Amino acid sequence: MKRSRINEIMAQADEMISSHGFTLPPFAYWTPEEFKARKSDARHVIDARCGWDITDYGDGDFDKMGLFLFTLRNGLQSDLANGGGMCYAEKLLISRRDQLSPMHTHVLKAEDIINRGGATLVVELFGSDDAGAFAEDRGSVVWLDGIRHHCQPGEKLRLAPGESVTLRPGDWHAFWGEGGDVLIGEVSTVNDDETDNIFREPIGRFAEVEEDVAPTHLLVSDYSKWLG
Repeated sequence: MKRSRINEIMAQADEMISSHGFTLPPFAYWTPEEFKARKSDARHVIDARCGWDITDYGDGDFDKMGLFLFTLRNGLQSDLANGGGMCYAEKLLISRRDQLSPMHTHVLKAEDIINRGGATLVVELFGSDDAGAFAEDRGSVVWLDGIRHHCQPGEKLRLAPGESVTLRPGDWHAFWGEGGDVLIGEVSTVNDDETDNIFREPIGRFAEVEEDVAPTHLLVSDYSKWLG
């Protein structure tokens, strides 16, 4: 993805988030230079990979297959290993109309996916086989706003604003906006996008960035290069 396109998506996402009454934290608006100057105080933000995340999954067509995310808060894997501390994470996502977030599951992370506003969020679900791999002939049990629901293989949940689904490890899911763009909340176990996203197809989690202009703000995938 070109950096100019990433900057454009950031601005559009910030506008949508604000239109729904949400405000991003101050570090969201730091320039790369400000981040460098404050990186010692922002060590947790960097290590927990909080911040902007825009991906086309390496496909090269963001409008067709992609996702906007902003990680608001996140614990560390050491918290989970210790069985206490900051064992949670929170994100805001934007799924555009008919923009696919492809079929995947998680090994460790359980998550609530919440329609925070906009159009209908469609979540397509499958279960796992005994080895944890994608199973085209198996459904799963999920919770819709805390109410138990048995999904048939390939069932498509349609979540209106205010509705949510709880997914656990082994629940294979893909999602997209239907009828318009959707602002999504995600509340989950500690998030590790480096190792805990298992895709059905062999695709990448992060976009390859072409530096045609300077970044407005850094992506979480920029931190290792820009901040060390």
